[in-house]
Amino acid sequence: MRFGAVGDLHGDFDALDRIMARHLDVEFWVCPGDLAGEGGEYPRPQRPLYWIKGNNENFDFVAAQQTGEGAIAHLHYIANGISVQAPGGLTLAGLGGTFAPTLYERTPAELAEASTKSNDRRRHFVRSEVEASKRLTGVDVFLSHEAARPFLLTPQRKTSPSRPIDAGKTPINEVLSAMRPRVHLFGHHHTYVVAERQQVPSIGLEPASASYLIFDARSLAHQRMSSSRFDI
Repeated sequence: MRFGAVGDLHGDFDALDRIMARHLDVEFWVCPGDLAGEGGEYPRPQRPLYWIKGNNENFDFVAAQQTGEGAIAHLHYIANGISVQAPGGLTLAGLGGTFAPTLYERTPAELAEASTKSNDRRRHFVRSEVEASKRLTGVDVFLSHEAARPFLLTPQRKTSPSRPIDAGKTPINEVLSAMRPRVHLFGHHHTYVVAERQQVPSIGLEPASASYLIFDARSLAHQRMSSSRFDI
């Protein structure tokens, strides 16, 4: 059995349709967030797609989703700190959203209450969700929007040389260390990278418009495929 992984969509539903149409034998797909289009709309995938929230979503839509299900056929939401069963018996879990140190000790309800139209704090995860994720066991695929540390980025400064900064987030490492999933997939940074964090394979995904991955469900070996061609 095979499953697929696409990175941030940012509303490029045509790319998702083309990718899925190429691989009708793939049982299901996963995505680490940022699905929504500019108007807050969501895809209607041809095949099962399991997703977590990113930081660019329609958070009213996200709040209305039931874990493992959804308001749109084939679109299965994974809430933070909860695992779901995918076809073939694989267990998926996720920690969606981004890390905000000043909001980390809040509750999800407090983030929702403090949100405004211009600053929706529901885009972040909080400590209670991290702790719930750390208690999960038997997870095959762990999805996060943020990367684990280290994830080095070089700031784009023209005036003077700058040192790389670590854009990874420690709570992701904490989850990996406690959960021990078979593989970790993340988005947000739009970069394909294969590494190991806390002795777990950790793979960054490019946007769906650039590339995607096809996994063997048994070995979790993957092949990177171009969204415009059949392989890279």
